[in-house]
Amino acid sequence: MDVFLSPQAWLVAFGIFTARLVNIAIDTLRFMFTLRGKSAVSWVLGFVESVIFVLVIGSVLTNLENPLNIIGYSAGFATGNVIGMAIEKRLAIGYTHFSIISPNHSTEIADILRLEGYGVTEIPARGRESNFMLVDCHVRRKQADEVESHVLKVDPNAFITTEDVTPRRSGIWRL
Repeated sequence: MDVFLSPQAWLVAFGIFTARLVNIAIDTLRFMFTLRGKSAVSWVLGFVESVIFVLVIGSVLTNLENPLNIIGYSAGFATGNVIGMAIEKRLAIGYTHFSIISPNHSTEIADILRLEGYGVTEIPARGRESNFMLVDCHVRRKQADEVESHVLKVDPNAFITTEDVTPRRSGIWRL
């Protein structure tokens, strides 16, 4: 039991935690780059991820009598997921498609977005109770919060949906 209280046991467990955190953060990013068709980046991240994984799992399996290693491994995995998601959100790689419904302010929303340099399409639509214009806009993910802010300034009750998209041909993309 004294082995678990030694500084060396805690240091090894912390090293396992740190390596596993980095491993899973890289895994999350690799997956996002793979989905966006970035094969070279995905390959490099996959290689690094695999090396770290082999080293970490080897450290845990050769010293199973120390539960701190298992705890460090598990905590590193869980924390790595959260850190990887935060990094990916900050990088905001890719594109977002906005569908905006504002029965009374769609033209104003489209005009504001156009003034800001975004490509916008207005599509006639019919809802359960009325006809309106659906505002369609594709932007870089880094610009999504800005677009949403512009829309909500015009109509705080606008119905907004987004989805990640992969452009096949170029159109109007604000730089």
